[in-house]
Amino acid sequence: MGPRSGNLGPPVNPAETTRVVEFNDIVRLERELAHGDVAVVLTEPALTNVGMVFPEPGFHDALRELTRRHGTLLAIDETHTICCGPGGYTAEHGLEPDIVTIGKPIAGGIPAAAYGFSEDVAARLAGRIELDDVDVGGIGGTLAANALSLAVMRATLAEVLTEEAFARMIPLAQRWTEGVQDGIDESRLPWHVSRLGCRAEYLFGPDRPRNGSEAHAAGDFALERYMHLFVLNRGILLTPFHNMALMSPATTEADVDRHTEVFREAVLELAATL
Repeated sequence: MGPRSGNLGPPVNPAETTRVVEFNDIVRLERELAHGDVAVVLTEPALTNVGMVFPEPGFHDALRELTRRHGTLLAIDETHTICCGPGGYTAEHGLEPDIVTIGKPIAGGIPAAAYGFSEDVAARLAGRIELDDVDVGGIGGTLAANALSLAVMRATLAEVLTEEAFARMIPLAQRWTEGVQDGIDESRLPWHVSRLGCRAEYLFGPDRPRNGSEAHAAGDFALERYMHLFVLNRGILLTPFHNMALMSPATTEADVDRHTEVFREAVLELAATL
């Protein structure tokens, strides 16, 4: 018995095939790449799943230089950082990845995804996979590129995630950020607020984290639940993880100002108990 023909890359324990490096740690990245066995480095251009972590100055330049020097491909996941604009963080900051991936935002939440290669990578891949194997290698299959997903992607990219929409949404996120910062300052809580394009969130610590471990350590599940429930009871629904707001083309200044009002009420009430 063995794997089915065409079952490319059967799943294994990631610890057997993956090296993990903290975000912004160029020294450790160079050390791991020096082994000579890393095929691809995969990262968000700014971390979002653990709370916002921004790249330090020079990080992306060093990341690109090191991967090229060691013959390693660089893949950037824009699924969350598309919030920076129509081309995501990659376009906004002129990054040069070999591979770009993106998921559900391009279809407004409908299951969908896309990926792109540089011309060099596309040429290297051409002819490497038999046509009969395209739907059994983990990409594609009976639900890929179906009519609904394609129609929703077309509508989202053409009518929703436009330059005009981002020109409205990003200033709204800045307004949200400023309102939260005012509440933090007034309550004197040791928190901070961050913004990435039209996405913004506050974290329970005074300093911006420089990697995922620091962001995770600043988390407080009970406090997060308190803040979510407080605003929910007053008509505001934050994202179901972290304390994050994502502006949409339908968001208004009144929506943002209502959050500012409720956030201020929450943090002042919380500060009074400390």
